[in-house]
Amino acid sequence: MFIFLNLLPKHDDDAKVSISELRQSVLDELQMHASFCQEWGFDASKQTLPNSATIKYTDFLLATASGSITNPFEKTKVAAYTISAMLPCMRLYAFIGQTLVYINGNSHPYKKRIDNYSCEAFQAAALQTEDLLDKLSITLTGEELDIMQKLYLQAMKLEKEFFLAQPISQQIIVPLSNEHNLATIFSDFDLTCTVIDSCTVLADIAMATPPNSGQTLPERQSHSTNMTLTKLKTTWDALVKQYAEEYEHLMESMLANQKVEKFDYEGLQRALEQLSDFEKRANTRVIESKILSGLNIDDIKRTGQHVVLQDGCIDFFKSVTKTQNLDASVLVVSYCWCADLIRSAFESEGIHNLQLHANEFIYEDLLSTGDIMRKVESPLDKLLIFNNVLKEHDRCDQTNITIYIGDSVGDLLCLVEADIGIVLGSSSSLRKLGDHFGVSFVPLWVGLVMKQREHVEGGGFSWNRQSGVVYTVSSWTEIRSLIVGS
Repeated sequence: MFIFLNLLPKHDDDAKVSISELRQSVLDELQMHASFCQEWGFDASKQTLPNSATIKYTDFLLATASGSITNPFEKTKVAAYTISAMLPCMRLYAFIGQTLVYINGNSHPYKKRIDNYSCEAFQAAALQTEDLLDKLSITLTGEELDIMQKLYLQAMKLEKEFFLAQPISQQIIVPLSNEHNLATIFSDFDLTCTVIDSCTVLADIAMATPPNSGQTLPERQSHSTNMTLTKLKTTWDALVKQYAEEYEHLMESMLANQKVEKFDYEGLQRALEQLSDFEKRANTRVIESKILSGLNIDDIKRTGQHVVLQDGCIDFFKSVTKTQNLDASVLVVSYCWCADLIRSAFESEGIHNLQLHANEFIYEDLLSTGDIMRKVESPLDKLLIFNNVLKEHDRCDQTNITIYIGDSVGDLLCLVEADIGIVLGSSSSLRKLGDHFGVSFVPLWVGLVMKQREHVEGGGFSWNRQSGVVYTVSSWTEIRSLIVGS
């Protein structure tokens, strides 16, 4: 940072002021480190040299700042590239500082250090550095912005290697495959595995419109029924509108009673019985409308090959099924009307023989009749499948744990029944209903820290069914790291 002022054109006065302030922050941080060393009786000059991970990162920063890995004659670019390489450190430490405060409160042996990285001044410095990078990147080309991104990602990779290189003196509880037998892993499909709900995908097939194409088709007879395309669309829109309106009224009904203070499983189950009846009535309306009749199974399978899945989803399924020491059954349990669509989505990614519980279309001469073989329509159906599968596995071994991954209200009973229930995404209705009946939504990383602390301080820990705690994640990568490691 000391050389940045000479990297900027003369007219970049605001940027120079920002860099001068950041330089002072670095000096203050070095002083803080020196005071910590003195307080702890640590003589840095007499200790061992930095480990290889630290050296790799500092060498990378110096090489970037000197221009030796980019173009040293483009001063603005070198400044932008250098800040791209150092920003992950600031943003990561700001996040870690606030995270440790959230988890530990005021009780931590390194409280002073944590306070420094969690304080408003450090958070503001991280934001200031991001603003500076935005300003420096305005005049850069697309290719130069790509270089910035690569430098940022490389810096984050080196930061990760730095943390992984630190010695760990205690046995850690993750990945779960090291310590537990994972009897069964359950996953929902729609909006847990996919980006778009399969109901919309199937309706698009019925109207001969590729999903998300925005294509307008001329008025003609649809292949699926004797209805015109306009009539089909009108019918579908009416079904969607009625579903949304009735769902809203149902949520109001389920939340009508006073919010409980502690987890109430029985109350939650009674509320979701109402949802079960509602979902079955909605499916009956779809079947009676005949909107899904006449769909060719080849069209369904072809569309399934192009269903957009969540980032990391397929990597998760592949890693779980191929990890040698992980003897776990993996099942998908879904409300999806057409299991062929799900099978095709996974088979196109090389995942065959998927254990699947979903509804099935009924066909005549490869065309759907509009009827559905109704197997999974409600939260109670999912729970029944969940419990039946567990009965087939040995639950006597206490090291066997069960995981359920879902995203919606329909998954809530299974989420709280599993040893580890994981919510992917941010469904407001799921949070609202769960909170009303005393379900606690805990970020997965916070839950793991708490379990690790139980393990270290108490000599053990356990995952408990019906505890009323479910864990939240933002990506499949987090789930994969939990189970099989990064």
